[in-house]
Amino acid sequence: MKQKFDIHSLSPAQILSLGYLIIIVVGTGLLSLPIATIQEGGMNVLDALFTATSATAVTGLIVENTAEFFTTFGQAVIMFLIQIGGLGLMTMATLFALLVGREITLKERLIIQEDLDQFKLAGLIKLVKYVVTVALSIEAVGAFLLFLRFVQDMPVGRALYFGIFHSISAFNNAGFDIFGNSLENFTGDIVVNLVITSLFIIGGIGFAVIAQVYNNKRNFKKFSLHTKMVLSITAILIIAGMLVAFTLEYNNPETLGQLTLGEKTLASYFLAVTPRTAGFNTVPTGGLRSSTLLFMIILMFIGASPGSTGGGIKTTTFGVLGAVLYARVVGRDDIEVFKRRLDKNDIYNAISIVFIAMLLVLVVTMLLNITEQAEFLALLFEAVSAFGTVGLSTGITGGLSRIGRVLIIITMFAGRVGPLTIIVAIAQRKAKANYKYAKERILVG
Repeated sequence: MKQKFDIHSLSPAQILSLGYLIIIVVGTGLLSLPIATIQEGGMNVLDALFTATSATAVTGLIVENTAEFFTTFGQAVIMFLIQIGGLGLMTMATLFALLVGREITLKERLIIQEDLDQFKLAGLIKLVKYVVTVALSIEAVGAFLLFLRFVQDMPVGRALYFGIFHSISAFNNAGFDIFGNSLENFTGDIVVNLVITSLFIIGGIGFAVIAQVYNNKRNFKKFSLHTKMVLSITAILIIAGMLVAFTLEYNNPETLGQLTLGEKTLASYFLAVTPRTAGFNTVPTGGLRSSTLLFMIILMFIGASPGSTGGGIKTTTFGVLGAVLYARVVGRDDIEVFKRRLDKNDIYNAISIVFIAMLLVLVVTMLLNITEQAEFLALLFEAVSAFGTVGLSTGITGGLSRIGRVLIIITMFAGRVGPLTIIVAIAQRKAKANYKYAKERILVG
């Protein structure tokens, strides 16, 4: 006799994975409708699935030009999927439940905790309200500032629509655009560059960090260890990325070579920030030198911060590995950061996340090398961009085979939900054993 499916028996990780899958399926159905595209008969299911996954995973990889292929309805569906994917499925579901006056159960709170990467159950509903309020407020400010700039070049209604779309896409680190060539028309435009980068930096540091920075009036000493690590690592990666991009691309005629010194500096800054899962570009990504692409792969793999709208292994995971390496070099047993000792479970989780992520990227890249005709570096770049939910591409996405598109879809989904969450969702946790085996050392390195 077959056992009846009971959603209540599922773990939070399983429900979260299933929830995102349902959103993607619904998005695929909507984008397949004839009203969503200019193509007669509508978009084919695989391409609609690819686009829905890319939007929900706030990635930005596209097989069809968003500006030219989709109608206003199709673009609105993409924008809605971006908002759900960026703020988190459970944030939106909780908001709806609160609006209709329904109580949030303990099981639902556990799922919210998983979705928002929080330590405690206490204060989760308050955090959800805060997330929605902050996100919509920042998006509104961003949309207004972009509207003021765009209205100089286009009609009022169109400028407002473009402002809203790109503000939502930027804050949620999605990278979708409706200009047709990302932001390449605004390479030297300081207003567009600063507004867009500010949106995806704020969206990428995480809502808990935003709240703590605001409440503690930017007093660094009062911040938690998590906030200190997020802000420090984010700043280091941006500065390092800017210097590397400026140095490597300075004389490249396809990117920075023809720009003024001020435009080169602005474009280098954008190149440093956008791999942190944002996905917009102001210079052609396909024109970047191989050395720059390789460095951007590292930035994309690291990604944004926990509890944010971005993907990747996360800044704090990268920071934990750096702290472990430093402790080994100086011969310390305890792993310390900012005069605080790290919990061993956080260290184990960080190592597990990096190992799983590297394994996923390598396997996908290997399979893409079998199914596709592109160069290895371009395929590796595509795989890491999908995992990190970045959306940058050297231009090969539209030419991927059906198998290649399926591989990227799976990678984007894994990147959004989180590799560790998916592994936990698939695996059955075993009860802790009440015994320990004898310890024995091995040679490593």
